[in-house]
Amino acid sequence: MALDRIDLQNLAELRLRDAKLLLDGGQYDGAYYLAGYVVECALKALIAARTRQHEFPDKVLAKRAFTHDLKELLTISGRKSDWDRELNNDGELEQNWNIVRDWSEESRYEAGRMGSEAGELYSAIGDPAHGVLACIRKFW
Repeated sequence: MALDRIDLQNLAELRLRDAKLLLDGGQYDGAYYLAGYVVECALKALIAARTRQHEFPDKVLAKRAFTHDLKELLTISGRKSDWDRELNNDGELEQNWNIVRDWSEESRYEAGRMGSEAGELYSAIGDPAHGVLACIRKFW
């Protein structure tokens, strides 16, 4: 299934709402996993924005983009210097990124996550003023 930039942006927003429902329902493992997936989708939307309609994709970039590693996706997005500037100007965003950046898709196989950990990740991503998603939206 092919996804474009708008699809990925919409998925990021949808998964943020899904994560909140899971968090509110006490389903912390799922909430944690989906919250991290929000950032993955958002970063992949930035990568998709680098391609032009009818352009043959760069093979190396395409292969590198098939990852779940948030730090790698940020680098591939071409917005790393913009991101670093945002972090330098917003200490709360930097704290939030420090919570989010080490999320892994492997969390989908983990059980027994605490509500506080899932809530912290969700807040770090979804904070409307200093959250990771709010910052990524600036570049959409």
